[in-house]
Amino acid sequence: MLELRPNCECCDRDLPPDSLQALICSFECTFCVECASTRLAGRCPNCGGELLRRPIRPASKLASHPASTQRVLKPCASAELPATPGARR
Repeated sequence: MLELRPNCECCDRDLPPDSLQALICSFECTFCVECASTRLAGRCPNCGGELLRRPIRPASKLASHPASTQRVLKPCASAELPATPGARR
């Protein structure tokens, strides 16, 4: 089950469980749309994977399966991105 992390790992912007501004990679690293597009070029700075819109958990399921409250913050800049396999430089 997805953690639904509460913030952007890059800028610490709040991203509630119903946010359409939350993007995740396959490891559930979480970023806001603005950081993903302006700083990260659509790639996770931790693993190099693509960032996609995080699904929204139905409100009726949040009571029994709440979103995470643990904030993760790793301020990032595009120069810190790992190489993506097969990417040309």
